[in-house]
Amino acid sequence: MPATILPILLGALNGYALSFWRPRGASLLFGILMAGAFIPVQVMMFPLVRMIGALGLFGSLAGIVLVHIIFSMPVMTLLFRNYYAALPHELFQAARIDGGGFFRIFAQLMLPMSLPIIVVAAIMQVTGVWNDYILGLVFAGRDNLPMTVQLNNVINTTTGTRLYNVNMAATVLTSLVPLAIYFISGRWFVRGIAAGAVKG
Repeated sequence: MPATILPILLGALNGYALSFWRPRGASLLFGILMAGAFIPVQVMMFPLVRMIGALGLFGSLAGIVLVHIIFSMPVMTLLFRNYYAALPHELFQAARIDGGGFFRIFAQLMLPMSLPIIVVAAIMQVTGVWNDYILGLVFAGRDNLPMTVQLNNVINTTTGTRLYNVNMAATVLTSLVPLAIYFISGRWFVRGIAAGAVKG
């Protein structure tokens, strides 16, 4: 849950700031974030291990949540920036004239209008975190292993005759959460994907 909610909130805040406030160096910051989206996980593994270890979070739940936040920021920022760029800028200007500040406009105007893209971001983030293997294996520690690592342990620790029914049952149980999310929020997912595709 924290690895889903926190990246969405931070991505929405980044996208809102880059779309409407455009601080100095916003284009450079956005370019750096987009470049980060193309860096393979394996390249960043050792520096992240050193950083998380220096913070004293290695092998903890907070550590794996922080790692997922770091790796999700480029995609979350891109999603929300493109969504907010398609909204009428006059809404933001009217809120500014009415005396709205940075966080008030974000909380009272932008977030309520962002439900479709929030659903898309939530589906992507939940699926990515739930299906993650390498980050969970390295950073989570023995007490916080994700379902994919647990599934791998169940399947590969079988001795004697392989129990295919047990392996299949474990696989189905592991996939239930992403499937449930897709079925429940499919309508919003299509709306969120289509939002911003055609402007005007």
